[in-house]
Amino acid sequence: MRKLFVIGIGAGDPDQVTLRAVAALGQAEVFFVIGKGESKRELVDVRSAILTAHATQPHQIVTIADPPRERTVATTPDYRDVVEDWHERRAELLEAAFARTEGVGAILVWGDPSLYDSTLRMVERVLARGAVSFDYEVVPGITSAQALAARHRIVLHEIGEPVHITTGRRVREEGVAAGQSTLVMLDGECSFTQVPGNDLHIWWAAYLGMPDEVLIEGPLRQVEERIVRRRNELRERKGWIMDIYLLRSRR
Repeated sequence: MRKLFVIGIGAGDPDQVTLRAVAALGQAEVFFVIGKGESKRELVDVRSAILTAHATQPHQIVTIADPPRERTVATTPDYRDVVEDWHERRAELLEAAFARTEGVGAILVWGDPSLYDSTLRMVERVLARGAVSFDYEVVPGITSAQALAARHRIVLHEIGEPVHITTGRRVREEGVAAGQSTLVMLDGECSFTQVPGNDLHIWWAAYLGMPDEVLIEGPLRQVEERIVRRRNELRERKGWIMDIYLLRSRR
């Protein structure tokens, strides 16, 4: 049966690629890359650098254009329906690409495939459709959450306490629980500015592991304007941004 690797490649630093990931990269003959458009060409360049360093045998790169979300929350109130529709169209494209190629395949995933990434759901959809058959293996990677903690030299949670991992959308809808460490991903609207209270501390980072990496931390109300301003500057200059942050009540 044909084999597919789903490989976590870390938050952006080529040195974060694990030895297990290097071994999987060395076995792959076809790499499926989901492109995000020319404005995010830099993300493809990072993947290319990883392949140049670690893909040790001749291989083919198949680029799949990421389909736009034809439905939005504005037109379809149920967010889950919007995402399910997008995942289905992604699965159709991967199925078509897989069907017209041969050999061991691989998909490179930012961070780790288990955390706010749709690749595994997409792969399962392809298998469920039944047009192509294959076995697949997941290779874990360094997450942006781990990279954030390492770069700021912090522990993500207090002693004996949990850490809540959520999205900017959920923070805007639900806020932040008192006394809880909250790790926020996928926040395109600086949702930390909408969180009430004066006792929160923030550890923020953008482009973790990349040459343009930026770190800002401090009492939220004191540094939030600086983060928003810096974030807007970076997005305007590069055309895209990937950031993450931790919020925690100060004791």
